Formats: sequence, C-alpha cells, structure tokens
Amino acid sequence: MAKGPVNFYSRRNPYGEFSNFANFPITVEGKLWPTSEHYYQAKKFLDSKTIEKIRLTIAPEEAAHLGRTLECRKDWHDVKVAYMWTALKAKYTQHERLKTLLLSTNTQSIFEHTENDFFWGDGGNGTGKNILGLMLM
Repeated sequence: MAKGPVNFYSRRNPYGEFSNFANFPITVEGKLWPTSEHYYQAKKFLDSKTIEKIRLTIAPEEAAHLGRTLECRKDWHDVKVAYMWTALKAKYTQHERLKTLLLSTNTQSIFEHTENDFFWGDGGNGTGKNILGLMLM
C-alpha cells in the first residue's frame, strides 16, 4: 500500500528531524556545528570571524537571523546548493537514526512544506521548487 507524501517543517511535528533547525550536530571541515542550519548559514560568508560567530550561536534561529541580515558572499547563489548538500550528507551519515528515518520514506515524495520559502520549500501550496525535499529524496 502506497503512503502519501512526507511533509515536514517544524521540528515539533512528524518528520521534524528533516528540518535543518533540528538538533543534530554535524562535523564538517574539522569543526562541530550545532545544526546543519548553522553550517549552511555560516557558509554564506568568507571571513572567519563571521563564520565563527554563526557557528557558536546557541540556537539555529539565531544562526539563520545572522545569515539573513548580514551581507553574504557575492557567489552565494552559485554555491548554496553545494553547501546544503555537504550539510545534508554530514547530517544523514553521522546520525544513524536520521539515516534510518530517511530511508523509511522509501519512494514517498518529501516536501519542506512552508509558505515561507519558494526555493528550498514548496511555497506552502506546491508552487515552490522544494529543492530541500528533492535533495532528501
């Protein structure tokens, strides 16, 4: 029997572990990042002080805020998908429980279901690109 699509967004809802804000630390480039969101937001910058400031924030919401309010590197739109891939690969290879959960979705479609994002998410109504969901699939 086929299952319906997997929708995720909030860490508190089913499949919330798929959120980049979920509390699953990753080690990338020899450093420990509190969440994949911390790593992704930090990679928007080239200067080590800003990168460390974001890496050392406590909450992923704070890391995201910094990443969204500071002026990012000029090539960000060209490299952001590659950095997300690095973050996801680390997250799902370094946490066996997450790997098992992701594999349990089998052939189900996965959507970051949010009206807040039309690139990484589905736009809330399916008109977004859902790049994060596609990467997880």
